[in-house]
Amino acid sequence: MIKVVITGSNGLLGQSLLNLLLKEKNKYQVFGFSRGNNRSGRADFEYISIDITDKFLLKEVIHQIKPDVIINTAAMTNVDVCEVKKEACNLLNVTVVQWLSELSKELNAHIIHLSTDFIFDGKKGNYKETDTPKPLNYYGVTKLKSEEVLIASQVDFTILRTILVYGQVFDKSRNNIVLWVKKSLEAKKEITIVDDQYRMPTYVEDLALACKIAMDKKAIGTFHISSKKLLSIYELAQQIAEVFQLDKNLIKPISTATLNQTAARPAITGFDLTKTNLELAFYPKSFKDDLLKFKENSK
Repeated sequence: MIKVVITGSNGLLGQSLLNLLLKEKNKYQVFGFSRGNNRSGRADFEYISIDITDKFLLKEVIHQIKPDVIINTAAMTNVDVCEVKKEACNLLNVTVVQWLSELSKELNAHIIHLSTDFIFDGKKGNYKETDTPKPLNYYGVTKLKSEEVLIASQVDFTILRTILVYGQVFDKSRNNIVLWVKKSLEAKKEITIVDDQYRMPTYVEDLALACKIAMDKKAIGTFHISSKKLLSIYELAQQIAEVFQLDKNLIKPISTATLNQTAARPAITGFDLTKTNLELAFYPKSFKDDLLKFKENSK
C-alpha cells in the first residue's frame, strides 16, 4: 500500500487527485490536508484539517503518517494578490516547500510539486524544461524559488509545470477561465478578453493523471503539462462559447495594456511537450478535445 499525502485536497487539483487515486483503494492509502472542513464530497479517505504554514504541526502530522509520496498542490495562485501580499505568498509557495522537502528527506519520500508557466518572461513561448526562467511577477518568483529549493534538496522530486488549470470542484465554489466565460455567456453578459496573451490551458483531470503517472513511474525531474496548441485567451473564450453553444458575439477583444493589472503577465507562454511525451508516455490533447470531455463530465 502506497501512502500518499495530498496538500490542498480541497482545491481543484486536490479533488481531482482524490477522485483518481481512490479508484485504486487497494493500491493507495490517501491523506488529504486542507484548512477547515473537507469540501471534496468524499469521506472514503483520511482528511486532516491543518494549516500547513504551522511548521511544527506539519512536521508532527507528516511524521505520524510517514508517507511514501507527498503531492503538494497547495499554493497562493492569485497573481495580483501575490504581488500585494508578498510575505504570505512566500510563506506558502516557498517556505512550506522547504519544510516539505526536509520532511521528504527525513522519510525518504517522493515529493511531487506543481509549478507554472509564469516562471518565464513570455518573450518567446513554446518553452522547454531547460529554458532559462525569468519571472515577471512575484507569484512567478516564488514558484521559481520553490523549484530551486527542490533541486538543491537531494530528495526524489518531480516538478510539474502547468498553465491555466480549469475544471470543477465538488461544491462548484471555485472559478477559473472556462467556468467564468461559460457563466458570463449563459447570463448573456458581454465580456472583454485579452487577445495578446497566448496560453495552453490544462484540464485538471489531465494534470491529476500526470501526477499519478509521475508517482507510479517515480519520474524524477521537471516536466511540462498542458494542452498541445497555443491559443490567445480570446481564442480560448471563442472555443468555450462554441463547445457550450453560447453566443460568441458577446466576447469582445481587448489588449493587456488596457487592464492595468497589479502584476505583469507574460505575453506568450506555452510548452514544448516532447519530454513529457517521451518520458511520461503522456500525450496531451487539444483544448477543444479537453473541453468536450469537461462538458461531458460536468453533466
